[in-house]
Amino acid sequence: MRVHLGSDHAGFQLKASLITRLTQLGHSPVDHGPAAYDPDDDYPPYVIAAAAAVAGEPGSLGVVIGGSGNGEAIAANKVAGVRAALAWNVETARLGRLHNDANVISVGARMHTVSEAVGLVEVFLGTPFSAEQRHVRRISMLAAYERSGTVPAPSAPLTP
Repeated sequence: MRVHLGSDHAGFQLKASLITRLTQLGHSPVDHGPAAYDPDDDYPPYVIAAAAAVAGEPGSLGVVIGGSGNGEAIAANKVAGVRAALAWNVETARLGRLHNDANVISVGARMHTVSEAVGLVEVFLGTPFSAEQRHVRRISMLAAYERSGTVPAPSAPLTP
């Protein structure tokens, strides 16, 4: 599987470790930067490039990495067609794929050991989307909003 990666300075070393591990697992990692460590770099160009590559290549997945992973998830989610999930434990990594068909995982390099972070990415990459109707319906609502800017009507009546 092609896996697109982007980070900032805080995620630079974890990204290198992930590229090595993903290659060992038979994946094809694509590094969207940065190419060198710069303590003053900004994540948006690298994260958006990785997310845009995922959106443009069906069947690929992405990994974005920063200090906490929050900014990277926000940036990736600005790209049409991307559903980025911030994973902070194995269950959130698994559910991001299983229920939300997330195509990008965001990981905080300062929140986990390298081993823990690699484990989160492995779980994410190894979990298929469930394709349960309720999840398909919800993802369709998000895609419709992304296209039109109109909030879809709820499928169930709202109760106070």
